[in-house]
Amino acid sequence: MELAAEAGVATMALMDHDTLAGIVEAREAAHSHDIEFISGTELSVDHRGTKMHMLVYFLEPGGGPLQDKLEWLRHERSVRNTQIIKNLNELGYEISIDDVLRHAKGPSVGRPHIADALVEQGVFETRNDAFANLLNDGGAGYAERSRLDAVEAVELARASSAVPVIAHPATIGYNRTEYAEAFRTLANAGLGGIEAHHSLHDIPLRESLTATAHRLGIAATGGSDFHGDSKREYRIGVGTGDLRVPLSAVDELRAQLDR
Repeated sequence: MELAAEAGVATMALMDHDTLAGIVEAREAAHSHDIEFISGTELSVDHRGTKMHMLVYFLEPGGGPLQDKLEWLRHERSVRNTQIIKNLNELGYEISIDDVLRHAKGPSVGRPHIADALVEQGVFETRNDAFANLLNDGGAGYAERSRLDAVEAVELARASSAVPVIAHPATIGYNRTEYAEAFRTLANAGLGGIEAHHSLHDIPLRESLTATAHRLGIAATGGSDFHGDSKREYRIGVGTGDLRVPLSAVDELRAQLDR
């Protein structure tokens, strides 16, 4: 939150994968720096055989339809982690779950922490190298895990008084027709927004995604996707340097709470 304040961020959301850990502390820290705070989580979901990430804004700690699913999702992550480590061991990489857990600062443990353990051992120079060589989908160390269906995730989010948003759609890999179908289907199910403003998107794509969201009557959101100082090239508030998420994105998100 100190970094956010220094960058001039007015509104911050904490969106860790499959968990609401840290929300209370983050909210207190945000308020101490006069930053508006939004709680939430990030999910990996499946839409008709294609994986995508979904941001769920305004999801609060406690009980609820989606909150109650998060423990199951973390369990499935743990099962997948065990299989990935087994795969790596069979490939000759001497890595254990204890090596991985040293890099996880919360209950959501996954491939990034496995990558960090490999970097610590000197196998790769960066986390991205570990993904590119072993951990990406289809890589020699990769293992699948159970995911929520995208429509189910949208419905659970809405039933939990939260707003579901498709994250960084450029990573999905659809063609134009497939994007249109997915956006329309999920919007009809209750999707609240599309993350238009992201460093993976060039300016024309940000504008196109914003127009698409508005045609569907949902929010055009954005974020720097900051994962920590040393973890990736994105910087808090500005992404790779040119990101400017408009304050209107917050207003559009809040308007979706009433849907």
